[in-house]
Amino acid sequence: MRDFSADHRWLSINTATVRAQWPLDRIVDECARRGIRAISPWRDQVAAVGLEAIAQRIRAAGLALSGYCRGGMFPAVDAAGRQRALDDNRRAVDEAKTLNAACLVLVVGGLPGALAGTPRHKDIAAARQDVRDGIAATLEYARQAGMPLAIEPLHPMYAADRACVNTLEQALDLCDALDPSASGALGVAVDLYHVWWDPKLQSQIARAGKARLLAFHVCDWLVPTRDLLNDRGMMGDGVIDIPRIRGWVEDAGFAGYSEVEIFSSENWWKREGGEVLDTCIERHRSAT
Repeated sequence: MRDFSADHRWLSINTATVRAQWPLDRIVDECARRGIRAISPWRDQVAAVGLEAIAQRIRAAGLALSGYCRGGMFPAVDAAGRQRALDDNRRAVDEAKTLNAACLVLVVGGLPGALAGTPRHKDIAAARQDVRDGIAATLEYARQAGMPLAIEPLHPMYAADRACVNTLEQALDLCDALDPSASGALGVAVDLYHVWWDPKLQSQIARAGKARLLAFHVCDWLVPTRDLLNDRGMMGDGVIDIPRIRGWVEDAGFAGYSEVEIFSSENWWKREGGEVLDTCIERHRSAT
């Protein structure tokens, strides 16, 4: 396993971690100033600055993109809704390509309407079929663009509204069905907040292997957790054995960035942005 204690060359910052403090152009500058070599921005943050402007700024700063957040949200109640989702995912692929991202992360979606508070039906099997069909259609477009897609399984508490793919096993089953040759065009994003609890995690990471492991996201699970969406912990503050799981991921062939992604409305989003980034650097060295 790589030794992170001496430097932070393999640290990436998911820009949600300091989104409450700074716009994306400032995040780029602050990361570059600290020698952070990679980020993973969100589409709304990119849109707020402008795609071409932020692409130029990222290039000038010499930053890589460990990923781009996010595509997905495929399920819909009718053909028109499904087509809108496909069109949006193609735009996301194009944006990721412009930014030279390592992959486009897919948060696949749940029951149509549930994220807005009004589920249109209760058929999660139908939602999962929409997800399969949506990934298949997007994969064809993404292959042509040369943009890998990374399915991110989310914790089961998000099955209704954000993602009906909830385990690494489910995500890999989709990969094997849609990309049986493991070409590198379709893989997974392993986010520890969502998968740390899974008793099959080690075996499924090994199953994924180098070809499927496209992104690795770290934070910690707090006890107690006050908000299941926006109370993620800084690495070392919770109960996830991050070094052990990183060891599994690296044993399986992953050698990319360790991407810090923290949503924290009651703690880290209330702190000064520089403090947050400096803490990410310190914990990357000591707790991951």
